[in-house]
Amino acid sequence: MPYARHAPLERVRNIGIMAHIDAGKTTLTERVLYYTGVNYQMGEVHEGTTTMDWMVQERERGITITSAATTCSFGEHRVNIIDTPGHVDFTAEVERSLRVLDGAVAVFCGVGGVQAQSETVWRQARKHGIPVVAFVNKMDRVGADFQAVVAQIRDDLGATPVPVQVPFGQENEFCGVVDLLKNEAIRFDEADFGVTMHRVAIPTHLQEAATEGRAFLVECLAEVDDVIMEYYLADVEPSVGELQRALRDATLAAEIVPVTCGSAFRNKGVQPLLQAVVDYLPSPLDICDIVGVETGSGQAVRRHVGDDEPFSAFVFKVTNDRYAGKLAFFRVYSGTAEKGMPIVNPRTGGRARLGRLLQVHANHREDCAAIFSGDIAAAVGLDDVATGDTLCCLERPIELEGVLFPEPVVSMAVEPVSSGDGDLLANALAALAQEDPTIGVHTDCETGQKLVSGMGELHLEIIRDRLLREFSLRINVGKPQVAYRETVTRDGAGEAEFARQAGGIGQYAHVTVEVLMRGKGHGVTVSTDAVNNRLPADFCEALRTGLLEAAGTGVLAGFPLTDLHLGVTDCIYRPTESTEATFRIAGAMALRKAVEQSSAVVLEPIMMTEITTPCDFLGDIIADLGSRRGQITEIDTRNGDEARVLGHVPLASLFGYATALRSLTKGRACFSAEPCHFEPVPAAIQDEILKKV
Repeated sequence: MPYARHAPLERVRNIGIMAHIDAGKTTLTERVLYYTGVNYQMGEVHEGTTTMDWMVQERERGITITSAATTCSFGEHRVNIIDTPGHVDFTAEVERSLRVLDGAVAVFCGVGGVQAQSETVWRQARKHGIPVVAFVNKMDRVGADFQAVVAQIRDDLGATPVPVQVPFGQENEFCGVVDLLKNEAIRFDEADFGVTMHRVAIPTHLQEAATEGRAFLVECLAEVDDVIMEYYLADVEPSVGELQRALRDATLAAEIVPVTCGSAFRNKGVQPLLQAVVDYLPSPLDICDIVGVETGSGQAVRRHVGDDEPFSAFVFKVTNDRYAGKLAFFRVYSGTAEKGMPIVNPRTGGRARLGRLLQVHANHREDCAAIFSGDIAAAVGLDDVATGDTLCCLERPIELEGVLFPEPVVSMAVEPVSSGDGDLLANALAALAQEDPTIGVHTDCETGQKLVSGMGELHLEIIRDRLLREFSLRINVGKPQVAYRETVTRDGAGEAEFARQAGGIGQYAHVTVEVLMRGKGHGVTVSTDAVNNRLPADFCEALRTGLLEAAGTGVLAGFPLTDLHLGVTDCIYRPTESTEATFRIAGAMALRKAVEQSSAVVLEPIMMTEITTPCDFLGDIIADLGSRRGQITEIDTRNGDEARVLGHVPLASLFGYATALRSLTKGRACFSAEPCHFEPVPAAIQDEILKKV
């Protein structure tokens, strides 16, 4: 092979940093870049100087909005890192990042513990089968409790957390960690920002905690590893090497979660965490063979990890760079991507040649001649590529499984101040929607307004800000609107006949459609099986298209239909008069009649809401949620004087809630919300919605 790898494949790690907002993900990543020599100074979130939060909007708000990739070397290992957002409005960034990662570091606040978005990203990691190492951050904070956070990981996330470290000191006196495998304490020298680590004997006052922690570690490993079980039953102390092997095997099998601790902001515990990453998280060789679909035949095919295998890569993100143009971020699963090599996109069938290949460090890039199996990089100049596409060699095409994104739940009207900027606005929105699949753009057929949909108020605020700054557009925006849906409350059927006479040529189609209720999250499915033998294949496809288009515009108030199945049960076809267009129109007419007979209702998005508040304000918060049609599902207290309230609240009632909550609690409470499901709106509210149509 003409190019040489930076590190052997078994020493490559692809990891993501994931957590609830403000748990310290970006600060941790900045320390990793400093200790691995990528950066020569530490960026701080509160100063807006971080490498990973490079967008203006991120630095102003102190939050991560878009996932950022970087690469570093730790010892003989090459570590590719993606720093993901913690705010629920940008959960799609986490989803598509986890799609191409082999492992993850879950960061938890030593005070806040497991929070709402912690659970969301944990579920996403488990869905993709990604092994996790936990890092309990902010151990220097007042109220930090390592064991309480470990208990929350076990109880709230259903995992088996196994500490491999315990904290050396508490709160202001936190100075390092105790390594339970090697039975030693590690202190970090503050004079050189924690670069120097002093390995010392475990202090007397920590001996009991270290002994208990190591015993628990061995017991947990004995339950999942036969070799450690033999040592345990024989009352023989396993070696450090045996414990590390068993710990790695159990982590890769998702049977346990190693737990480390530290304070990223105070430069303590980062290097031991990196060692845990390379010791316990998988290399590309540890993952299963990649399964995809063979282009043309539709048969399942496998790709093995390796530089000499047929090339296949997955595009997990597309961005528009002001200087480089369109960037397609991809993970190479098999083979090697070389500059100038021909590739094909199975989704479109389009062929191209790889132009510039870039190794990415946040918003800084360096050109590469080749990208190897297991690595993450970006390509310039692939115009006909979207998120979720596969790139592969011409000789052995394969299409990998894509990414499913949640539907946007809130929308706002956008219009240019100058009528001549209409095309510029449309192009800008198309570019943003291409970058972020959770941005929806459509035009209201009745009002002619251009509506932009997103995952929350902050999401829409960022879209508006980017239109103003990046695209230099002067725009007017309307108040955010809820993305309602429609569904039926009982099964029904409808039939419609489309008959027209145009210049002596008849146009005819007759269709009968049944509407069947389905469960939450089902969406809309269509079946034409009952008439497949009576209609040409093109007509069946046209009928399906007509039904789906009609379902997208609804019946009651123009909101998309959901959670139902549409079945074509009968049709009348006249070879000389029927066309694809007539069946598409007749299908839409029949659907409307069927839905009208099925007691259609309007659905509204319900948000799973978590509020953390001092107990003094608990009563006021519960009363306020009740006035917003919220339903409390759980209340628990933490650290004695802090309460957590979980509940389901309609999205329509949460507009402006952050401001109301600050006023209600003197700025001492915080909340997060994520889309949960849709529920029928009360009859009185439905009547108000229909009056506005």
